[in-house]
Amino acid sequence: MATSFGFLGTYPPTQCGIATFTAALRSELAAAGNRTGVVRVVSKGEKSVDPAVVGHMVRGDTGAVGRAAAALGTFDVAVVEHEFGIYDGPDGDSVVGVLALLDVASIVVVHTVLTDPTPHQKDVLERVVDGGTVAVTMSATAHDRLVSRYDVDPSKVVVVPHGAPPPARLAASGGPPVLLTWGLLGPGKGVERVIDALPALRDLRPRPHYLVVGETHPKVLEREGERYRDALGERAARLGVADMVTWRADYLDVEALRRVVASCDIVVLPYDSHEQVTSGVLIEAIAARKPVVATAFAHACELLGSGAGLVVDHDDPAALAAALRRVLVEPALAREMSRHAGEIAGDLLWPAVAARYRALGAELARHRSAVVA
Repeated sequence: MATSFGFLGTYPPTQCGIATFTAALRSELAAAGNRTGVVRVVSKGEKSVDPAVVGHMVRGDTGAVGRAAAALGTFDVAVVEHEFGIYDGPDGDSVVGVLALLDVASIVVVHTVLTDPTPHQKDVLERVVDGGTVAVTMSATAHDRLVSRYDVDPSKVVVVPHGAPPPARLAASGGPPVLLTWGLLGPGKGVERVIDALPALRDLRPRPHYLVVGETHPKVLEREGERYRDALGERAARLGVADMVTWRADYLDVEALRRVVASCDIVVLPYDSHEQVTSGVLIEAIAARKPVVATAFAHACELLGSGAGLVVDHDDPAALAAALRRVLVEPALAREMSRHAGEIAGDLLWPAVAARYRALGAELARHRSAVVA
């Protein structure tokens, strides 16, 4: 009998990386014949038209923890997404209460592992890992950081990569080369680094074009409106490269995004963070076999070291411009980067990733049944 999986985390129509991750993994498991359901974390009570949503965990609701645990308990395995900012309480510590009440096996998916957490962040993550049956990190860097810097049981921590959809196949457009950055926009995205690098590429023929796809992050929009996006536009105009940048301020569904990624020539990940140990965008770029140029955040250093991309220092526009120029003017280099990406892409596609979760969940459910019996 197939294992059933109940998810706890953000979920569409919420627009964030964890919601996208949860939806993709749930869908893949359901397609393989597993019963699935989602307890969706929301800011206020609402009805859902998605039959996959079996309940809501409403921030600020004193009974939410118990109801979430009860709903997850109707499945063989609970998959609990962990990120500090999505649950109620200081550093999202209400999720610890959910794990404590579960009477089924649980897989905690750890999306962030900080190098220098506050004492409370460290305590919360340690209790989350302790409360789960197994903890999944999505990179070796995250695994090593978690077991070396936090007081957790290393035997409970496994690595399963973030998944990606299969790449779309499009004919070459014949237009100018396209540099692409996508995802929810806000400070920390690092788009200004690429804008600062563009003047050094104006001499190329054909001149490359930078496409920035994504809505402003809802929390950023609520806090400061479109200040960041407007500042980026002003920066491009001031540097004389406004004609080289296109802003596409919409949140794309999976199919539309696949087509946009397929149509680009280079994916640029200019993030501010040095610590980021999981990047779904990076995984999708590699799965699409696209050359990647990235700042030296942790996940990029790990995945691109084999030759699938180039990594540059965070605050060196000249180095970023030089890396982009190399990929644009050296077709052999771009082909070699795509080849290296193809060597690891198969393990990153959602069917392969879901198969790992399916096997892990089945093993946990069997073990728990044996213990209970």
